[in-house]
Amino acid sequence: MRLQGRIALITGGGAGIGRATAQRFAQAGAAVAIWDVNVEAGQAVAKSLGEPSCFRRVDITDRQAVQAGVADLVARYGRVDVLVNNAGILRDAQLVKFKEGQLVDQMSEAAFDQVIGVNLKGVFNCTQAVAPVMVRQGGGVILNASSVVGLDGNFGQTNYVASKAGVIGMTKVWARELGRYNIRVNAVAPGFILTQMVQQMPRKVLESMAARIPLRRLGRPEDVANAYLFLASDEADFVSGAVLRVDGGIVVGT
Repeated sequence: MRLQGRIALITGGGAGIGRATAQRFAQAGAAVAIWDVNVEAGQAVAKSLGEPSCFRRVDITDRQAVQAGVADLVARYGRVDVLVNNAGILRDAQLVKFKEGQLVDQMSEAAFDQVIGVNLKGVFNCTQAVAPVMVRQGGGVILNASSVVGLDGNFGQTNYVASKAGVIGMTKVWARELGRYNIRVNAVAPGFILTQMVQQMPRKVLESMAARIPLRRLGRPEDVANAYLFLASDEADFVSGAVLRVDGGIVVGT
């Protein structure tokens, strides 16, 4: 019960890594507040966790909705001990794509803006709303979802890589700015994780992905959830400004 009595907010908690993290935190004794734009999925996870966990539909790109959601959490629980900025999206495309000397495709401005809006500005919105609560209560933990591609880069992911590299940068800034208030800020950088979306890929593709990983398997959502649990717990009390890779040893692009 490493999080006994603590209040944890997990964005994108309705599926994948977010859901696994919500379940792991609840098992460790935390009351988990789940935010997601998928109402059905978010409600199902909250129901499975039982009281005192809860769900609220929040679009993290909407600053007013984020502020209102945090105010509701404080009214409900009185505090927020852990924020997991997990929500994220993909809109992959090459920067420019040529065929026989002709430009045939490119990443759209809308695709770039959407990913930056959720993956980067959404993290900014949520952290800026929660940080004052943590300062006033005397401390807290902020955990940000980056990715190995934010460290290594990846083909066809200009927007996603930019967002995840930006998250790492913000993590290091906030660790410096908020440390004096007993707030620890860290990032987790997952590799290829076998979420429900990934499981739908062809078997050959999955086998090819696993072959590139030194541990010879894809990660499980629980692998990342366990990393978040460690960083949220008192066992990581002197860890701040870190980027923890959970990737089986892969170096993307090699």
